[in-house]
Amino acid sequence: MLHAPTEYPDPVAIRHDQGIVLRSYPFGEADRVVVLLSPNRGKIRTVAKGIRKTKSRFGGRLEPFTHVDLVLYEGRNLDTITQVSVIEHFPNMRLDLDAVVAAGTMVEAADVVVQEDQSALRLFLLLQRGLRALEAGKKGSDLITSFLLKLADVVGVAPALSNCASCGRHEHLDRFSFSGGGVLCDRCGSEGSVRLRPGLTEHLAALAAADFSALPESNLNIAGEAMGVARRFVEFHLDRKLASLAVMD
Repeated sequence: MLHAPTEYPDPVAIRHDQGIVLRSYPFGEADRVVVLLSPNRGKIRTVAKGIRKTKSRFGGRLEPFTHVDLVLYEGRNLDTITQVSVIEHFPNMRLDLDAVVAAGTMVEAADVVVQEDQSALRLFLLLQRGLRALEAGKKGSDLITSFLLKLADVVGVAPALSNCASCGRHEHLDRFSFSGGGVLCDRCGSEGSVRLRPGLTEHLAALAAADFSALPESNLNIAGEAMGVARRFVEFHLDRKLASLAVMD
């Protein structure tokens, strides 16, 4: 009796990758589409088959914020996850609501700017450093502000913070223009720009340059205003609101 030949996946269609899970959503009756930020291929959309079943072989390894190693079977429209292992799960961060909200902001912002089928190593490393800082117990509005300013730099829209965005002057930088690209001096202050409290420009510049593990100290007022400026700037240039930050309002 003849049997039909066993079909095996084309080895060319199998590839390895890694990424940080940005989000997922239902797909069919038992599957989910999992969206990840890969350092090699930018935004990748994958299918985790059967993940919504009680006895899914993937377990909790594809939750948002998780850094995973993947084996993928390349499909015509979506790649299918055949194997997944956790590289970093950030368990301590998940026990702190404020840290989870901060992680949600980082992931949402990265999701907005990352492109498909394009290398995104700098963005991946930035998100990874942000999540590691949260896991280490760093939190607060200054961490989010620093992340947003660094994100703006990664995508090429970093605000001018040490010199006037209009004339290049370094003195009397007491106004900020979201459409004009950053701080303005008292001579170039334009309609629509906002006046900054003393010390805020310097604080923003310090947050943009500092490592997440060594952020400058600040009081609640200046930290809150700094995040407001960074948030409005990034939202203006991304042309969308960051919904996760609304939780902090």
